[in-house]
Amino acid sequence: MPVGILGIGAETPARIVDNHQISAWTGATTEWVAERTGVLERRYAEDSVATSDLAVPAAREALHAAGPEAVERLAALVVATCTPDVPQPSTAAIVQHKLRLPSIPSFDVNAVCSGFLFGLAVVEGLLTAGRPGGTALLVGADKFSSIMNRQDRRTVSLFGDGAGAVVVGEVPEGYGIQASRLVTDGDLHHLVGVEAGGTRTASDERARAAGEHLFHMNGRAVRDYALSSLHKLVGQVLDDATVDLGDVDRFVFHQANTRLLETFAEEAGIDTGKVTLTAPRLGNTAAASVPLTLHAAHRERPLRRGERVLLASVGGGMTAGATLLTWY
Repeated sequence: MPVGILGIGAETPARIVDNHQISAWTGATTEWVAERTGVLERRYAEDSVATSDLAVPAAREALHAAGPEAVERLAALVVATCTPDVPQPSTAAIVQHKLRLPSIPSFDVNAVCSGFLFGLAVVEGLLTAGRPGGTALLVGADKFSSIMNRQDRRTVSLFGDGAGAVVVGEVPEGYGIQASRLVTDGDLHHLVGVEAGGTRTASDERARAAGEHLFHMNGRAVRDYALSSLHKLVGQVLDDATVDLGDVDRFVFHQANTRLLETFAEEAGIDTGKVTLTAPRLGNTAAASVPLTLHAAHRERPLRRGERVLLASVGGGMTAGATLLTWY
């Protein structure tokens, strides 16, 4: 049987970082930030809050929404993140502990901002290949405030913290995931990243003085890649599912920034009334972005059985993904 989403959850920190704060950090005017990015505010977790602390309440809400039967059949936990609590063990193992879940496979997926859609493909494979009747908990969570260069107006203006989660399980034929496409273009891995902290470059005094422990991004090149990849993968997924663009009821995109999404929707001929935007108030929440936006779409106007929902993302690596599902 196909698999689909049975429950959704979300968590965002209480602290709001508005464009006046970004201006104070960077010297950029509030008008520049709003005009260039379309982001008006983003959320930052406190220093004492780890990525797993964001993931847990989102996971609990998703599990509650899915119902006790789905919880009893839980067969796997996957956490999509590029800002883990610690280098090892996986953040998923820590989330499993905090949720008091039974002994099930729990591990991380890192495809940066595309992590949630890569994770969705992973749990679909786990459930269809080896655990018929089971469910999986998939969490996208990132704390980008911990790796921001607060003097770099091009990046600190965009990113915020948050977590989104879904429970995935079997649905009747004709519902659930209809088609998925994923891609990684490793030749472009240098466009986005954090240089220090791994085995190649230690996060030592020299690296920290040079800011190599902080996030960097080639904004123009990433924008070009994002637009071309979204056009390509969205078209491929629709072709795979033999669905026309106009037949899609909702579009849930990774919230790279408001302006990029507006440009893509215009170029693709997408009705903007079908596109949910969370970037203006949450910014780019990386792996959390797609499930957070799906949660927001559902809260604004509950998803109805039979609606076609297209999810798409672009992330570091460079990575991209698109998934079409029929809501159940």
